[in-house]
Amino acid sequence: MAPSRFFRYSRLRAFVLFALATLTLYYIRCPLKNAWVIVRMPIVWKSQASEFLISKQKDDFDVSFMNYSKTVDTALPEHPNLVPPVLHHIALGKNNLETSWVNARESCLQYHPGWKSYLWTDENAGPFVEEHFPSLKRTWDNYKYLIQKIDALRYMVLYQTRANISTGVVLDMDLKCTRSLGPLRRFGFVAPAAHPSGFSIGFMMASEQHPFVGQLVRNLPAYDQTWFGLPYPTVMFSTGCHYASAIHTLQMNRTDLKVLSGPKENPKLHNLNGDVVTPLFHHLGSSSWHSFDGAFVVLLGKPETQMRILFVGIIIGVAVLLFKRRLRRAAYDPLDRPVLMEYGHTNRKIPVDVLVHISRMA
Repeated sequence: MAPSRFFRYSRLRAFVLFALATLTLYYIRCPLKNAWVIVRMPIVWKSQASEFLISKQKDDFDVSFMNYSKTVDTALPEHPNLVPPVLHHIALGKNNLETSWVNARESCLQYHPGWKSYLWTDENAGPFVEEHFPSLKRTWDNYKYLIQKIDALRYMVLYQTRANISTGVVLDMDLKCTRSLGPLRRFGFVAPAAHPSGFSIGFMMASEQHPFVGQLVRNLPAYDQTWFGLPYPTVMFSTGCHYASAIHTLQMNRTDLKVLSGPKENPKLHNLNGDVVTPLFHHLGSSSWHSFDGAFVVLLGKPETQMRILFVGIIIGVAVLLFKRRLRRAAYDPLDRPVLMEYGHTNRKIPVDVLVHISRMA
């Protein structure tokens, strides 16, 4: 092949490869962007944390609830009630509710007398989505895991307002109330902190048509994707706590998106993880949807696990480099080197086998 033709072919091949790479990146730009938002959440979560974490100093609020009556179901007199007095519980896929769940829900109803309450089941959830969120009905129906439907429905019932159904408070079925949630009605949005970052969606309060809850609803189709074929990351990153927390980090002003945490000496005071008692609830700790990969993903998120993985990776990398170096040395034979000798009265050196060939010709 002539040099000019070769270079033309090389340039054409480079152009084709560049065009294909550009088209591929353009096609997957949205999944890449969403993946970056998901990955960066734990890194950027604590930026502005002092602004959105409820505290005594900034909000004049007692996060221990020791100074509030257990039965007060309204905000303090100097604050308006932004959150409507409505309780939402979701029990999809359950023909017969567990007794513990029935008792937990009943405890919340007792601490909130006069509040409206709704129990969302397979009978009324689908028609609700179809009527008020028709563009999301297909996404909702096609969710692979039941918990994804439950999570998405949380956001929808907190955002939709109609004549006989309003937003308010959404609670997991395994949350047993130990006091009224009234003092928190002064905030437009509230959710408990999760560990080590983000917030839990097992309990959320929101005012009517809250913009942030609207963002959670509208972004559901964009984040509807399977992650590595594993249930836990697929749920967490598409509809779960990690998804909601990631959308939280995208908001320009996070000051009013309140997260209920504990004081510095006890930041896990309101964490709903496992069978725990917080100032507001007794969390029965069902987490029935968690599969084998859940503990593994949580384990990967721990700093000590990440350091161990990094250390093992470095050891393996060094071992591979040393092994390759040894293979190269073993494959190297000094006798394979061409022996160079001076030829005639010149200073040029040529291989011995060439000299032998020249001598034979002479």
